[in-house]
Amino acid sequence: MRKILSSVAIAAGLLAAGSANAYLVFTGIDSNGSASTQATSTNSTAAETAFKSNLVGVGTEDFETRSGGAPLALNFGAAGTATLNGAGNINTNAPGATQGNGRYSVPGGTRFWEVSAGGGSPFQVDFSNNLAAFGFYGIDLGDFGGTLTLELSRGGSVIGSQIVNMAAQNVADGSILYFGLIASNASEEFDSIRFLSTTGTGDVFAFDSFTIGTKEQVRQLPEPASLALVAGSLLGLGLVRRRRA
Repeated sequence: MRKILSSVAIAAGLLAAGSANAYLVFTGIDSNGSASTQATSTNSTAAETAFKSNLVGVGTEDFETRSGGAPLALNFGAAGTATLNGAGNINTNAPGATQGNGRYSVPGGTRFWEVSAGGGSPFQVDFSNNLAAFGFYGIDLGDFGGTLTLELSRGGSVIGSQIVNMAAQNVADGSILYFGLIASNASEEFDSIRFLSTTGTGDVFAFDSFTIGTKEQVRQLPEPASLALVAGSLLGLGLVRRRRA
């Protein structure tokens, strides 16, 4: 069932890109309900692969050489640099384990960005360049029934937002989310992303492997008709898997 949901989620993102002013969105979720054991990242890795297949030469910040709290300098290679501001700090896990409460580095590292959720303690990433693509792993989201919102800005003005409703997926401790978005036109490009949550400070999230891309690093996206065809194929694949289950 998880694989079916992942296919449908990616298809929905492709269809959304066929309309004006709609980001192309990729999502994948894995959950094993364990606070001490890492989940297998089948669906989230597939979403990351699909997201990155539309990009070339992009940079990823995995936090493995970082320590301390904000402000934190980040380096994305040819895609530019950034500063992580606001709440949170670097935390660690033993290889292959969690830090004890369902949070850990993905994929396969030992360091990640950890923050207490809630409107009173958001964090944001301010980039050196205007960007057209952003993707990340979120770990242990949704077990308190919250919703994560990404607020995108350019030049100090909010230009849009993306809601990541993990609570609707019935996830538990130790879940892995991959979420990626690509701007469909220049008006959607951004230079800052703010992470907001509806839950209070009792919930704690982990984030890892931020990937960014400028418009020059985005491959030519398919035309709307092609997107609808691909989305239809993915939806059909999900239906076939359901019948075989």
